Order: sequence, then structure tokens, then C-alpha cells
Amino acid sequence: MAILNFKGRNIYYDVKGEGKPFLILNGIMMSTKSWEPFVETFTQNNTLIRLDFIDQGQSDRLQSSIYTQDIQVQIIESLLKSLKLKKVSIVGISYGGEVAIQFAIKHPNLVDRLVLFNTTPYTSPWLAEIGYKWNSIGKTRNGQTYYQATIPAIYSPSFYEQKLDWMKKREQILLPIFSNPEFLDAMERLTNSAEHYDVRNELNLITAPTLIVAADEDYLTPMNNQKVLHEMIKNSDLVILPGVGHASMYEKPLLFVTLVLGFINAKETHFNI
Repeated sequence: MAILNFKGRNIYYDVKGEGKPFLILNGIMMSTKSWEPFVETFTQNNTLIRLDFIDQGQSDRLQSSIYTQDIQVQIIESLLKSLKLKKVSIVGISYGGEVAIQFAIKHPNLVDRLVLFNTTPYTSPWLAEIGYKWNSIGKTRNGQTYYQATIPAIYSPSFYEQKLDWMKKREQILLPIFSNPEFLDAMERLTNSAEHYDVRNELNLITAPTLIVAADEDYLTPMNNQKVLHEMIKNSDLVILPGVGHASMYEKPLLFVTLVLGFINAKETHFNI
């Protein structure tokens, strides 16, 4: 169990494998454990670094605190210093993608390549209202209602229906977690930390080659959000996944790992053609 001491707080992280390193950043409800299905593939030829943000997984909680995503950016900077890494590729999904963008803006010299799945350049009024609803339902401490308000919208309708047995199993796993007041309070703080997120005027500062992956049935961070990223990040490419929702890594796992490893491990980013 690896622990980073960040300003007196314990931050959990995990390092596995050997080879070119990349850091993978969680979505808002995720933890390092969420990536377990991918660890064997990701560590075959690479060093995989997983991290629980503050208020996530096995990291410390910030009870009764108000903070922004900048604290997560600072944690990444501290972790890379601790690991003595001068440069690293970063993969982020959703909330993790937002933090990855802010880190790449603030520390362009530390980022080799950037991969963003289901990520937005700003918290739109649409997304903010969803966050307010999640927080309001979380205060009821009703895990079943919280599940119903959050999880179905994360997946595409077709995946949800086709994988209904899998979804029901996930529900049984998540219900105890979603009924835990500590988790719900942490979720509220994490959600609030992204309320005023907006980097549209700073995306031109990103210098790392960037792959943006959008899903056309993502109803939390609609495809137009990813198109804005592509338009504003000068050295970027955009891939659109048809018939896929916000949880793209679970809906299309083989495609997910193929895009991540292919982009990160390609020897060159420019070709004379």
C-alpha cells in the first residue's frame, strides 16, 4: 500500500509494471479499484500509476471543507516529484480528464501525451444542474434513489438494456456504497469542486499531443464538449465512439485500452507522409 503525504493528508496511489509510465485519473465516482479489469493489459509493457484523489477511494476525506479541483492538480504534482518522474503521459476520464487538462495547462513540461475520455472544457449549466440534483438526493441518504439518479445516465441506453444482468449486479455492489453517508458527503464535495471549472481560455497552453475520445450517447458531457476541446487544443485529435455512453471504458473495454496504449506508446507523433 503506497501512501503520499500531501500537506498532512494521506493520498493513496499504486504503481505496477515496467516501461513507459502513464498516470490514469479517476472519474468522480471511481477509485483505483475501478481500473482493476485493465491492469494486466496496461502493465504488460508500461508502468501504470493509479491515484485516488482527495475524497476518493482509500485517500483521506476533507470533511466540512470547500475546495476546487486545483487541490487535485497539486496532488499530482507532489506525486510525480515523489516518484522522481520528469515527464509522464496522463489518461483522464470525466472528472479525471478535467484535472488532467488543468495539470497540462499548469505544467506543460511535465506531460508527455494526454488522453481525454468523456471530458468537458467547462461545467456547463446543464452539467451543473445535474450536480445539484445529485447533491440534493445524496442528502436523503437513500442509496437506491441515488443509484437511480446517477448510474443509468452514465451508460448508453443500448448498453444498459443489453447488459441488464451486469447492471443489476453492479447495482448490488454499489448500493451499500451509495448508502454510506461518508461517501455521499465526499461526492458532494467532489461535485462542488468542479462547479466553477472553466478552462476554455487556457486550452491553447496545452502543448502535449492530445487524443480526445467522445461518445455520441454521452448525456453528461455531450459530444459538443469534446469538439470544443479539439478545436481549442492545437495538437489534438478527436475520435468519436458511436453508440457509447459516458462510461466508455466499461462499454468498449477493448477499444478503450487500444486507444490508450496505441496513442501513448506510438514512437512518433509526427510522420513524413
